[in-house]
Amino acid sequence: MSELKEITELLVKFRNERDWKQFHNSKDLALAISIEASELNELFLWKSNEDVDKNRLKEELADILSFAFLLAEKHELDISSIIKDKIKLNGEKYPIERSKGSAKKYNEL
Repeated sequence: MSELKEITELLVKFRNERDWKQFHNSKDLALAISIEASELNELFLWKSNEDVDKNRLKEELADILSFAFLLAEKHELDISSIIKDKIKLNGEKYPIERSKGSAKKYNEL
């Protein structure tokens, strides 16, 4: 079993033991990801670029990833596959010869 699948199963077990599946519809999982991402952003607010509490960073990233894994599981999406597909798509949108060292969006290259 892959590590990603194992993590997903641990999250599902944790959720199911608490009868929280009823709250985990797609909309609310997506909102939870957004809210947790905002909490991640708050860690950096009014600080220098890399001045962050690593323990809080780990907690916020874990929250974001946990809700993302649960949303993928809900829609029967294989996390490994969707990330590999996205990397391939981004490779097409951002060819090395045009995008290397540039922060421009693909349609501005």
